[in-house]
Amino acid sequence: MHPLIARFIARHEPRRDWRLHAKSASATAASVTLIGYLSVTTGLPLLLAPLGPTTLLIFGQPDSAGAQPINIFAGYLIGTVMAVLAMSVVPEPFWLATLCVGLAMLAMLVLRVTHPPAAAVPLLTYSGPVDPLTLFVVLLAACILLVALGVLVHRLPPRRRYPLPLAEEIEKE
Repeated sequence: MHPLIARFIARHEPRRDWRLHAKSASATAASVTLIGYLSVTTGLPLLLAPLGPTTLLIFGQPDSAGAQPINIFAGYLIGTVMAVLAMSVVPEPFWLATLCVGLAMLAMLVLRVTHPPAAAVPLLTYSGPVDPLTLFVVLLAACILLVALGVLVHRLPPRRRYPLPLAEEIEKE
């Protein structure tokens, strides 16, 4: 096989025990279902597309930087602030929402709180008008719920560390 082709198809994720994958997929489906149920019962638009990839990170890759609580909360805060700014400046042109995706990612990278799904929040505002306060409340509630579920689920066998310990805690071990 040509080396260039091999680089494009090489797997970079380590093999894991199938039970971890089953637990991750089950937790992802259950958490998104719970958010959908809460959305229907409360009438709040809780079932937002970026939350799907967030669940994959929390349950499937809990040791990644993007899955850590600070990245999730700060990432969604930055994405929401950018979305609200875009709506308040000019709510119509698509290019403003797409520009805010880039600005949100830039802010996340500079602040070292990268959470790629949260960069899509400005696109939500382009697809339909969303009340800014509702957007903040909905995403905060979803983040709290998902991170809390992540903490609980990763305490079940087969166990994984979530959230990751601080560097100082790792050195003590």
